[in-house]
Amino acid sequence: MNILMVLPYPPSRIRIRPFGFLQALARRGHRICVLAVQPPEDRDADLEPLRRLGVEIHGFPLSRGRTLWNAGRAWMRGDPLQAGYADHPGLRKTMRQCLQGSWDVVHVEHLRGAGFAREIPPDRLVFDAVDSIARLFEQAQALAPGRLTRWLARLELARTRRLEARWLSTFPRIVVTSREDAAALRRLAPDGRTSLTVIPNGVDLEFFRPQPVPRAPATLIFTGKMSYHANVAAALDLIREIMPRIWTRQPEVRLWIVGRNPPPRLRQAARDPRVEILGTVPDIRPYLARATLAVCPMRYAVGIQNKVLEAMAMGTPVVATPPVLGGLQAVPGRDLMVADSGEAFAEAVLSLLDSPMERAALGAAGRAYVEAHHRWEVLVEQLEGVYSSLPL
Repeated sequence: MNILMVLPYPPSRIRIRPFGFLQALARRGHRICVLAVQPPEDRDADLEPLRRLGVEIHGFPLSRGRTLWNAGRAWMRGDPLQAGYADHPGLRKTMRQCLQGSWDVVHVEHLRGAGFAREIPPDRLVFDAVDSIARLFEQAQALAPGRLTRWLARLELARTRRLEARWLSTFPRIVVTSREDAAALRRLAPDGRTSLTVIPNGVDLEFFRPQPVPRAPATLIFTGKMSYHANVAAALDLIREIMPRIWTRQPEVRLWIVGRNPPPRLRQAARDPRVEILGTVPDIRPYLARATLAVCPMRYAVGIQNKVLEAMAMGTPVVATPPVLGGLQAVPGRDLMVADSGEAFAEAVLSLLDSPMERAALGAAGRAYVEAHHRWEVLVEQLEGVYSSLPL
């Protein structure tokens, strides 16, 4: 198939969903051209792995000033700020030129890309919403870690609901990552739309795989983009609520927080020398391979937590909160441990630290789970099925 993909950010191991789909599609022989906005936070994304597979990629750098201008224009239109964030006149011009060609499918991703999708003929469009952003804001308005984030979530919620409802009635083929997000979107649909396709995220099982290195003793790891408010909330809960309970019984336990752009308030909270805020690292795998446990105490979440899939693929045992289970078929107690309070979370961590055999079994089960349910090669077949539903 000839596939044109339009993205509001470059596909990379940070933006793993389009990256995983593109890798698998290219290996299956499809001809692919990508038009990707490059906002300031994604300017240095590594596109070479996809280019080596034959994917044609055109990047459109976006300045910080332009993102603010875009957000202001979106607000004046009555749209959420995010809807305008990634608008780029150069990409629009190139996309219009490309649309004169013979593309079998035009794949557009995320609410930030919905403005581009409105210009695509419906009989060629597949829109990957990824998550329900309205569902995210519903949770963030009460649970986000800062007053400004909670205020912005309340401010954006009604506009985001209206926008998602509008494209539910406009875009004929929509893909999302989880059943929970699909249900949230269906509740917004004016006609009770049910033609949403759930395709979860995958994990690169060759790239993320167990490594023959010794685990560091009593070392926990939490990973993710630390500029994202839900990750900040989880990291603060770890530092303030969970680690003190663990240290009461095992004072030698260390915590690594790994991920780009940690905010100052997170560094200020991590004053104990046993907590290391590592920020951006060139490769997350050595840290996942050496950690005793991966921890993911999310207060709220949408979609699928890639950080959990990557840890499980590395054979690293995972302890998580119930919101992490959204979009997963993992069995608590077998594939990962789940705890619903700070006290229960600390107890689960302490129990696993005291039991090497249980850790080994949990790590092996986690690897087996992602092998069974999150192979990109299998998931892309589902995406091809959506593509095939387009009229010839």
